[in-house]
Amino acid sequence: MITFILNNKTIKTPEHSGMTLLDFVRYEQRLTGTKIGCREGDCGACTVLVGSLNNDTIEYQSITSCISPLGNAHGKHIVTVEGTNLKNKLTTTQEAMKANYATQCGFCTPGFVVSLTGFALSNSEKNYRNAINAISGNICRCTGYKAIEKAAHQVVSALQNQKIDNSFNWLIKNGFVPEYFNSIHKRLKDLEAKDINQPKGKYVSGGTDLYVQQADHLADNSVHLIAEKDYLKGISIENNRCTIGTNSTVSDLWNHIEINNHFPNLKKYLKLVSSEQIRNMASFGGNLANASPIGDMTIFFLALNSDLIITNEQEEERTLPLKNFYQGYKTYDLKDGELLKAISFKLPTTQSFFNFEKVCKRTHLDIASVNSAIHMSLENNTISEVHVSIGGVAAIPKYLHDTAKFLTGKPLTSETILEASNVLQNEIAPISDVRGTSDYKRLLGRQLFYAHFTELFPKQFTLKDFVQHA
Repeated sequence: MITFILNNKTIKTPEHSGMTLLDFVRYEQRLTGTKIGCREGDCGACTVLVGSLNNDTIEYQSITSCISPLGNAHGKHIVTVEGTNLKNKLTTTQEAMKANYATQCGFCTPGFVVSLTGFALSNSEKNYRNAINAISGNICRCTGYKAIEKAAHQVVSALQNQKIDNSFNWLIKNGFVPEYFNSIHKRLKDLEAKDINQPKGKYVSGGTDLYVQQADHLADNSVHLIAEKDYLKGISIENNRCTIGTNSTVSDLWNHIEINNHFPNLKKYLKLVSSEQIRNMASFGGNLANASPIGDMTIFFLALNSDLIITNEQEEERTLPLKNFYQGYKTYDLKDGELLKAISFKLPTTQSFFNFEKVCKRTHLDIASVNSAIHMSLENNTISEVHVSIGGVAAIPKYLHDTAKFLTGKPLTSETILEASNVLQNEIAPISDVRGTSDYKRLLGRQLFYAHFTELFPKQFTLKDFVQHA
């Protein structure tokens, strides 16, 4: 039985674990404040909060319920917009939306309210930037965002005097959440939420890609949910090498203090990856196994010359360089019964440099036309080691073997970069599709390659050094 708390109600259901959380909430529980919009995780109308026990605290995150399997709610606290309501008055967040005329047709409003409530419940610093990040995956089609931004400002102002209080007393007293939130910690601990019997079926972690493509199929057939498998979780650093469990998410990376110290622009890069709701739920393992030629985190990890740790049902492990994992379009070196267990890579040092670039039709919440990353080490202005990756220009996420080989041992000059750009052009083979023509993608590939050097070495290179030779 799938067992969890939905708002203030304990749920025990024999429903199929592969059905979407959205469908369960709306059709089985009749909580219709959670809306059906795109069913692809893009619009945020279906946003709910997921509260998970972490040691002695509860951590809440927003997710899009339309692409989340019901089974992933097992043992959690799920909060819909109805679960944020107070008895006889609006919550502080709801009042902010009303006071700033931030709603018109009202279809998207519950999603915004839930996301901003999640921001209030989160451990993030209560500033305007983080409030906007919290609603980055919520789309409004008729109000105009200035009113919603004003509402977010009002929520931030109301949170300025918040004290760290794990019992939710402050948030309850100040009208952000109802009183029952104080009981959730004990109720989750007392919940008899043993592991669900997992049938043989398709492996599903966050499900953010699979449920876009196969939601109906997964709702009717066996799925093997692995999001809560502890051996696939966690981020560890030892001897300057980082190992990330494949159940980890972009948000886990975003919030990791030590990794941010090694990648000073990490949040800038990760802000280009989807929305906060998706960053909270999509797993790295899913991103890699999806094998998309434009997978953002795949391109990120390729440039770090990462290794994959692969395990099987007998708990036997093997290690494979990520650059050797992909064999063709949507095909890779993974045998029946094998799972991606972890990603491992050397962290950047003071002598090395990393950069990630992405171009798409929208700056945020969009699929890349072309994306690229580079990691390089210098000794006396000579490139001693370099790894370059690029997406959207081949049938697979592309590690640029020839370009890296050419750059290694060369002086870091504009002449070297221009020659390497020609090598890059011979390594890629883009095709025309909805995200651009092959010529356009070749242009983007060249410009993003130049951008790595102008970003990393702004005193040494400007775009003029390369444009005149274009």
